[in-house]
Amino acid sequence: MAAFLTRALRDPERERFLADALSGLRQPAKTLPCKYFYDAEGSKLFDQICTLPEYYPTRTELRILRAHAAEMAHALGPATLLIEYGSGSSVKTRRLLDRLVRPAAYVPVDISREHLLATALALRLDYPGLEILPVCADFTSPVTLPRVPAKRRAVYFPGSTIGNFSEAGAIALMAGVAQLVGPGGAFLVGVDLKKDPRVLECAYDDAAGVTAAFNLNLLARMNRELDADFDLRRFSHRARWTEAASRIEMHLVSEVEQLVHLDGVEIPFARGEHICTEHSHKYTLDGFARLARRAGLAVKRVWTDRAQRFSVQYLEVRSGP
Repeated sequence: MAAFLTRALRDPERERFLADALSGLRQPAKTLPCKYFYDAEGSKLFDQICTLPEYYPTRTELRILRAHAAEMAHALGPATLLIEYGSGSSVKTRRLLDRLVRPAAYVPVDISREHLLATALALRLDYPGLEILPVCADFTSPVTLPRVPAKRRAVYFPGSTIGNFSEAGAIALMAGVAQLVGPGGAFLVGVDLKKDPRVLECAYDDAAGVTAAFNLNLLARMNRELDADFDLRRFSHRARWTEAASRIEMHLVSEVEQLVHLDGVEIPFARGEHICTEHSHKYTLDGFARLARRAGLAVKRVWTDRAQRFSVQYLEVRSGP
């Protein structure tokens, strides 16, 4: 009976986090899923990252939105149900909401409940005529949407989060988007583009150390939530460009030989051993269009900055082969 009550009282989100962490840390090359960056503290740190001088994606994407949000809204059309994956603070979304014609509703989807609800409250105050229906969920799994009458559905996926997925993962995510929005649906996505590796490495390893704090917070979160005993002083942040895979990789590096406990499980670390916490792939325009096509989507419009550092792309569900 006691064992049954213990199972019943378990937090399924904690159990999923623990299973993913143990699975990754038991691999010969240790990994942790980047989706767990975004607890309340991680979300706040990421908001700080977006304001850093080295971190070009946010300000570049905002410039693109300022210049072209009206065109994006026109492409999406009136009475659209706008679903945002990984909504965070919804800063960029406001540019789009200001231009949309009679949107059916806005559905922000985010894994961080506290951050999601605070953002939804702020948006309700600023957009009193818009129905805002937050959904706390992991968008990499099927998302159950609230029932809202709409002319069409569109998923908005700003930032460069699509780059965090492997090729197979990005195809699976976009195929899921195509299924969610259905025939006639749309996908508006931020896609970071290939550029000088020195620019990329600085963007993911800023001088102020905010990205390092963001990366290390993943270990702190496991201490808080998974009964772990990581000593953050014994790990350091690294970011490096891998040309063959066209991606930035973020790692946490053990500075000493050590033994860490995670929910009672011993995890050994050698000195210099890495935990890979994030991949961020960078695309060419042609390369991303080919990837999208394999997921059942077709690129219809692309907006970039003058230097072609970043792009916002409008895609539709393909109706034919």
